[in-house]
Amino acid sequence: MTLASKITLVRVAFIPLYMVLMYLSCGESGLWMWLALAVFVVASLTDYVDGQIARKCNQVSDFGKFLDPLADKLLTIAAMTMFCEWGAMPAWALMLVLTREFAVTGLRLVAVGKGTVIAAGKSGKFKTASTMVGLCVMMAFPSVVWISTVVVAVIIVTTVYSGIEYFIQNWNCLWDK
Repeated sequence: MTLASKITLVRVAFIPLYMVLMYLSCGESGLWMWLALAVFVVASLTDYVDGQIARKCNQVSDFGKFLDPLADKLLTIAAMTMFCEWGAMPAWALMLVLTREFAVTGLRLVAVGKGTVIAAGKSGKFKTASTMVGLCVMMAFPSVVWISTVVVAVIIVTTVYSGIEYFIQNWNCLWDK
């Protein structure tokens, strides 16, 4: 197993710790929320680090290609689920994010079946980065409603845009040739 994949596994391992800290915070600013934020930030930064190591050290692997985006999705969805539970994020917004993730994953599976690999696009990377930053802001200011509203709006716009872009650019993968 490559170093890059090990770092990705650390991100996955941080998710249960993050969830426990979020539950202990009860959605309020304080020690537990700040600790949850710290774990989330470190976990988010591993996304950048593992990618850099994989590319620079020629450690790109099929396992890493599978695990890295899965780890991102699990981390961000864990945070969004907590915010839904506390009423800081509407459930329909989380459902929109989940729908996009399943749809893009399905598109990628169809493409692989036809011998095509769909690489992560810039809009997808921007969506992930802006979602992670936005969720950090929501954790830093959990009781500021307008911040949650703005973050949810950014998540929705970037999610929809990147999802549409993936399908427009890879529409041909859905049809039999």
